Amino acid sequence: MPHVVTQSCIGDGSCVYSCPVNCIQPTPDDPGFEHADMLHIDPATCMDCGACVAACPVDAIKSHLRLESEEREFAAINALYHRAASPRPILAPVRPRLVVRDRGEELRVAIVGSGPAAMYAAEEVLTIPAAHVTVYERLLHPYGLVRSGVAPDHRRTRRVSRHLDRIRADRRLTMRLGVEVGRDVTHDELFADHHAVIYGVGAASDRPLEVPGAELEGVVSATRLVGWYNGHPDHADLAPGLAGSRAVVIGNGNVALDVARMLTLDPDVLEDTEISPAALTALRRSAITEVIVAARRGPERSAFTLPELVGLTATPGVTVGVPSEDLGVVTDGDPKLEHLARLGEPPVSGRRVTLRYHLRPERLTGTQRVEAVEFACAAGGVERVTADLVVSATGYRGKPVAGLPFDEGTGTIPNVEGRVVDPATGAPVPGTYVVGWAKRGPSGFIGTNRRCSQDTVATLVDDYNEGMLSGSAVGALVRG
Repeated sequence: MPHVVTQSCIGDGSCVYSCPVNCIQPTPDDPGFEHADMLHIDPATCMDCGACVAACPVDAIKSHLRLESEEREFAAINALYHRAASPRPILAPVRPRLVVRDRGEELRVAIVGSGPAAMYAAEEVLTIPAAHVTVYERLLHPYGLVRSGVAPDHRRTRRVSRHLDRIRADRRLTMRLGVEVGRDVTHDELFADHHAVIYGVGAASDRPLEVPGAELEGVVSATRLVGWYNGHPDHADLAPGLAGSRAVVIGNGNVALDVARMLTLDPDVLEDTEISPAALTALRRSAITEVIVAARRGPERSAFTLPELVGLTATPGVTVGVPSEDLGVVTDGDPKLEHLARLGEPPVSGRRVTLRYHLRPERLTGTQRVEAVEFACAAGGVERVTADLVVSATGYRGKPVAGLPFDEGTGTIPNVEGRVVDPATGAPVPGTYVVGWAKRGPSGFIGTNRRCSQDTVATLVDDYNEGMLSGSAVGALVRG
């Protein structure tokens, strides 16, 4: 009875370390781990012990006999990965326990942000018995994109918040909500009372859609739209305009598919989710029945993951299609392309999502409100697609943090192994570290941040052991 990893996999690696026969791949030490769509269980090796089921924080692993109809494809996806995978190591190496030199004091660490990367960093610091963590979060609720970025109907993925709750419950962790660093407290004030400050501030802005007409009404960023239906206070006032029948999403990553699904599924499905009540009311009144997801590149370069595509095509009441002329001939055995090929031509009625390729946005047209998108086609010429709503889903980007260096090119905080550095000199910024998307850019999944944060904390501990982190003797911010 082999087990199967399903769509809600966040790739944090907990299952890998729990498996006694190393049947779950890729492992965190694999160079492909960060970019993997999901983890995969080898049905030929799985011994049905169930250790991975208990270890998974989002209930993504099931017996193959208990798969729902929309999940059965994942049994083949898991098996196919192992048929094509290169030889794997005998066992995934377990990270060594952090060893901290006894300095006769408590290691005090401030963490800015409370998303997955920040909380995984807190978890790693708290493996040190004599340590205290204070988390500073500018919003009145914690956990970053787990709460404001994961689609409301992805209930199992959102269950990672239960693991973050367990981290937060540690008596050696203090969480300060509604405190913004740079407004309510400065970096220098944090550093004066802690040995180190870790920034896990994510990538909170969008890559701009730089085409004429992007300023028209009815053009919104995916970050704002996703924040709106998830109840993020920064986007509560958004009125996306759902009175027309067609929306166009520019970009085809996982967020683009999330947006397409949210705009077309039956709102009754969202009734018992954590969706914003205002957004649910608006979606009930929505006239949108068709979403076109437009990508610049071909289907072989699709940015979405296979699990996200499977989830979209399994959405009740929504039909997904792709024009055969966009797809071309599928011959290389790529599972994502094969799944696309099975979709068939786009339907012409009902709730539907059409995946388009080789379309580069040239301009948005309209008087005050957007009316159409003009795309340059791969074969030459221009294709005009009428649209009542245009959503730009071209990726996330980091924002500068007051008092810290910032790389405008990558949208990240310059660092070496998580240690923040002055880009002009390469010298470390004393006691200052970074994790997550602010460290490496918007790549990977929720669980990818676990290893990223562990690496940064290991660097921090090395610096502490070398006497490079002095800290303050006052302790007022931690205990006050």
